[in-house]
Amino acid sequence: MIALKYTGKKMSYSMIYDLHSHTNFSDGLLDPTVLINRAITMGVGTLAITDHDTISAFKNIDIKNNHSIKIIPGVEFSTSWKKINVHILGLNLQLESAALKEGVNFQKEARSRRAIMIAEKLNDIGFKESLEGVFNIAKNENIGRPHFAQYLVNIGAVKNIDQAFRKYLGAGKPGDIKNLWADLPQIVEWIKEAGGTAVLAHPKKYRLTRTKLKDLLDDFIIAGGQAIEVISGNQNPEITQDLANLCLEKNLLASCGSDFHRPGEVWAELGHIPKLPSSCEPVWNNW
Repeated sequence: MIALKYTGKKMSYSMIYDLHSHTNFSDGLLDPTVLINRAITMGVGTLAITDHDTISAFKNIDIKNNHSIKIIPGVEFSTSWKKINVHILGLNLQLESAALKEGVNFQKEARSRRAIMIAEKLNDIGFKESLEGVFNIAKNENIGRPHFAQYLVNIGAVKNIDQAFRKYLGAGKPGDIKNLWADLPQIVEWIKEAGGTAVLAHPKKYRLTRTKLKDLLDDFIIAGGQAIEVISGNQNPEITQDLANLCLEKNLLASCGSDFHRPGEVWAELGHIPKLPSSCEPVWNNW
């Protein structure tokens, strides 16, 4: 992918699209401005900021007057499908949409209730004051399981984030609280009413059989979903091709993103993602 540079006359945005990234308004590390500057440094020309269940990052940035990069307003909504947690990206959103505000307010309340429930579960197994601890880590009300994981690391209960999920927060563990989110059709409706494109995020991360993944895609399409994330980070080319084939089979648009959260994760660095296969119709062609 070639990054076109500013010539002093007219800006041509880079050909690198990164349509999945996070700031410290959810579970990312960087402030929105720092994230954007890092994306520019990495050669990204079009960046979507897609924090979990919130659009608060956009209060601090001017998305219309940045001449070095194009910013796409986005969000990553949490939901479930047949008791499996899945994520739906909303891309190219109208930030003043009443439907979008309704959606993020609903999810904010769900996150708050879930945080209390996780803290109660951890308290039952001996970890006291975890809710206060995660608030100090998150420094906002958008608390997620990664914040609890970091708390467990900080108090020495586990060695790292992965171990926190394996022992306490992953599927089937005490901190795995489900069924508080809005359902999938409602999520897609909020996105579409906000003028956005609904994208199934990182389909392979749900570890579904191919039959179940196709069933999920069918239900997603029935709900009004329009695209899937064919590329999520620096993934195996075989996974990319498999998802590209599903795009064609299901007549879906294709998206790509790093799912960047913090520096140092080489598999999820801004802009360090492969090209979409030429057989795919990019999601941005629909904007």
